[in-house]
Amino acid sequence: MNSASNGPAVVQLLVKGLKRLSRFLLPALLIGLIICPLLTILLRALVRDGHLALNQALTELLTSQHAQMIGNSLLLAALVVIVSTILAAPIAYFMTRSSLARHHWLDIILLIPFMTPPYIGAMGWILFMQKRGLLQQLLPGAAGLETCFFSLGGLVLVMSLHVFPFMLTMLKNALLNLPSGFEEAAAISGAGFGRRLRKVVLPLLSGNYAIGALLVFVKTLSEYGTPATLGQRIGFEVFTTDIHRYATVAPVDFAQAANLSFALIGICLILWMLQSWISRRHQYQLVGSGVRAQSQRGLSRRGTVFAWIYLSLVLLLAIGIPYFSILTTSFIKLRGYGLRAGNFTWQHYQDLFTANTKGRQALINSVGLALSSATLASILGTAIVLRLRRKPSGGRVDRGGRLLEATALLPEMLPGIVLVIGIMLFWNDLYRVIPLYNTLGIMVLAYTVLFLPYSVQYVSSAYSQLSPSLLAAASVAGGRPAYVLRRITLPLLFKGILSGWMMIFMIAFRELVTASLIAPPDTLVVSTYILREFEQGSVSLGMAMAVLCVLFTTGSLLLLNRLLKPAGHRRS
Repeated sequence: MNSASNGPAVVQLLVKGLKRLSRFLLPALLIGLIICPLLTILLRALVRDGHLALNQALTELLTSQHAQMIGNSLLLAALVVIVSTILAAPIAYFMTRSSLARHHWLDIILLIPFMTPPYIGAMGWILFMQKRGLLQQLLPGAAGLETCFFSLGGLVLVMSLHVFPFMLTMLKNALLNLPSGFEEAAAISGAGFGRRLRKVVLPLLSGNYAIGALLVFVKTLSEYGTPATLGQRIGFEVFTTDIHRYATVAPVDFAQAANLSFALIGICLILWMLQSWISRRHQYQLVGSGVRAQSQRGLSRRGTVFAWIYLSLVLLLAIGIPYFSILTTSFIKLRGYGLRAGNFTWQHYQDLFTANTKGRQALINSVGLALSSATLASILGTAIVLRLRRKPSGGRVDRGGRLLEATALLPEMLPGIVLVIGIMLFWNDLYRVIPLYNTLGIMVLAYTVLFLPYSVQYVSSAYSQLSPSLLAAASVAGGRPAYVLRRITLPLLFKGILSGWMMIFMIAFRELVTASLIAPPDTLVVSTYILREFEQGSVSLGMAMAVLCVLFTTGSLLLLNRLLKPAGHRRS
């Protein structure tokens, strides 16, 4: 009888114990997954032979080779910011201040370059512009243009065409939140278009633009795919390619890779602090709702024609040329015959699923890694958000919660290659205890860590739409926390969880830098298979795989957009 009565008390004690354990389990897990790899980089960079070697690390960074590489990286990032601004600013204006705003399908089209893997876009441009490439086959008079493309200018153009949609989104949202009454008042006062732009619009956009420019700058510094495919062909070394070379090419030098990674972390942290300072300095309180206050004054007929021509030209460069090159090359039977009639075949696509076992296995590996990492990151991200927002009253997140959230979002602030190097070094040191390194498990772990911020952000966004009174009412009605979580919270969060899962799956499927650094021997995924075939195998076979990758990415983007769109918009 006593044992029966003590049963519920034992269960309650067990539940309380598990809750207390979970309070420490999540922080410990994030420390092991994120903080420890970063500390490993710090130790490898500054500690040599058991002694602090700060002077040696600084001396190595300031060698002529590394100084030139750092200068190359900063110059490239600055030029990409300038060119992406030139590409994005007119389109942002057209899509907020003219009739082009009615064409919502343009929002999806303009996201395609950003969602296209950058190494695939770079390969498309290389195939188009190289000597005796597709351009010279279509226009023999274009011979000699390859020397202009295979230069710093070509590298800047290709990278800008990939990141300009990000700058476009920042500028477009800023313009949508800027009431047009300011411009109308200036126009009534006699200010012309140029003066209104200079005195009204640009000052109010400066804060948002500075944030967007710094984000593009950091993303360019972090990019590996395009510098690896196009930059190395012109001998233009940057942070990411040098770090990758030190970590993978014999003689391997992990100390130098860690040293450069630490320097890159320092630059990125300085830029993030600069962004925070700018965002505080350039905040304006605007009266009225920016969206409702907009007046879409149609452009003149000449202006409308110019807007469509400009937009079409940008889309041709960002989507048309690389996609044409990839698609055409995937069908070419013999590259020496080029675009001749009868030199096209479906055989390369058939080989991916039949004769070419490595291509088929690469697809299987990519799908498996994307499924597992998306699922683990979604579970971990949801647990983190529930831990942060567990108070039904909707109270503020405590200091521990803010630290937990900042740690979970840290991978988004750092270059992916830096975190992968840290994971590589940390788990290599633990190999005798936990033999995870050099297995597919280390790739799943790295993918989960890299893409965890997506899950946290999507689930947080979904949770912010839950009314605290709903959860409080469920508790008052007698619902236990587990019941409320299962029947109310998780169903309402499901859309955010699924959206984050899809985004992670889509990005993990085509991930390059992680797979190129820590994949086990003779293990290929879609990205490394494409890169290997492009550099030393069958280019047409590699481009067939690239087409499948692009179709998957674009299809996932359309599905995600449909999922996030309200039901009323979908029916219309």
